Amino acid sequence: MSWIILFFAGLFEVGWAVGLKYTDGFSRPVPTALTVAAMLVSLGLLGLAMKELPLGTAYAIWTGVGAVGTVIAGVILFGESMALVRVASVGLIVAGLVGLKVSAA
Repeated sequence: MSWIILFFAGLFEVGWAVGLKYTDGFSRPVPTALTVAAMLVSLGLLGLAMKELPLGTAYAIWTGVGAVGTVIAGVILFGESMALVRVASVGLIVAGLVGLKVSAA
């Protein structure tokens, strides 16, 4: 169950990272409130997952899910580049996440 909680914590990290783009420097109240809420949920879920998962593994996977998800969101929502080097770099992050999951089993 901790792995599922950790995955959702990473998804909420994507939510607040994308939300930051919409806050316009925290000058727009609704996007700012949603971004702060996503931050709180993300950190809360991370804390719950860390009750059973190793610190280093949980934190690395949380940031990795957030990083990969944010790159994907950037491509979909903002038309960011899908250059080969960028895609390969994201692939390396995913490989690292899989390695951490396998080694923590």
